[in-house]
Amino acid sequence: MRDYWLGLKFMFSYFTILPVRFKESDDLSKPSILASMLFWLPMGGLVLGTLSVLLYRILFPLEWVAGILAAVAYMMLYGFLHTEAIMDVADALYAKHAGKDAFAVIKESTVGAMGVLWAVALMLLKVSAIVFLLSYEAYGFFLSALIVSRLGLLLLFFTQTFRSSFITTMQRGFEKSYFAGSLLLFGTIGTLLSGWHFFILLLIGLGVAYFIATTLAKKLGFMNGDVLGTTLESTEIILMLLGGALWL
Repeated sequence: MRDYWLGLKFMFSYFTILPVRFKESDDLSKPSILASMLFWLPMGGLVLGTLSVLLYRILFPLEWVAGILAAVAYMMLYGFLHTEAIMDVADALYAKHAGKDAFAVIKESTVGAMGVLWAVALMLLKVSAIVFLLSYEAYGFFLSALIVSRLGLLLLFFTQTFRSSFITTMQRGFEKSYFAGSLLLFGTIGTLLSGWHFFILLLIGLGVAYFIATTLAKKLGFMNGDVLGTTLESTEIILMLLGGALWL
């Protein structure tokens, strides 16, 4: 149980900007703790999404402005981590078309114009989708999309080979039981949030995440954390739009 607790804390410290403290004696490199970190990954989306919904409810009199603030707050709470991934992947794709080393480009600390434009375009879509769901009070669909997008990443952790030493280390202890347990736990929560629609979102989300990630990996010649981040953002946008269609 201690490893699960440390994995939960590690997940929040790595994928969010929420304050988390560890003891000097905590060994976060243990495979069981890293596997637990992945197990709890959907919880990150659920908690950050809930905080965003609460912010929207507090600012409700501001109407659509409240939705924009809540959407931006959600992205701020995970430190725009996946937005940076979009920029890196876009730059790497264009570099690959030009005959350059995509992996070298994706590791550069600078970003190009195309990366910025793609990131801005996807963020506009994401903010619009979140505002739409919040304005119709489709909170269950919003939170379900955040859960499913992260379950999609767990599927990739379980099925793909990565060009990243840290991700490979996380994979070593991520056995079937962790993936099945996370799927069961957050599948139950998702069903409570959006009913039978959750299963539609889940099936489509897992398929979309797998398709996007493997397509990007095929074009780039590798799969790494930036591909995962781009996949997460893209899947969330698609699921939110789908959630809006199901809601209406």
